[in-house]
Amino acid sequence: MKDIIYKVETCLDPSEFIDVLNRSTLSERRPIDDFERIKKMCENANLIVTARLNGKLIGVARSITDFSYCTYLSDLAVDTEYQRKGIGKSLIEETKKQTPQATLILLSAPAAIEYYPKIGMKKHNHCFILTDLKELN
Repeated sequence: MKDIIYKVETCLDPSEFIDVLNRSTLSERRPIDDFERIKKMCENANLIVTARLNGKLIGVARSITDFSYCTYLSDLAVDTEYQRKGIGKSLIEETKKQTPQATLILLSAPAAIEYYPKIGMKKHNHCFILTDLKELN
């Protein structure tokens, strides 16, 4: 879609972020009912790439990066009305352009596991997560 504007934004309105999460499939795995937490997510991300159509946010790639070694793409959300049009891939491309030396890392949503290899990303089987300190032995 040629009218979509991709842009690095220094801040993202939490309400707008929640709105696009709700219009994507990502809202199921994000704390959309905890406004303060979403607000912190927006404030503390240091690389936000947006896709806008006539000013409306239709996609976002929210990352944390050191701009040198690694970029963790924490949220990749595209409004379901605009999915399968290359917007997600373009958001990833724009994110990578901002951090050319860094390895881009993301954890896939279950429904998107088949998507990332199709666009050329490599699967990595050595990821570990810790959600609660009590889980450490």
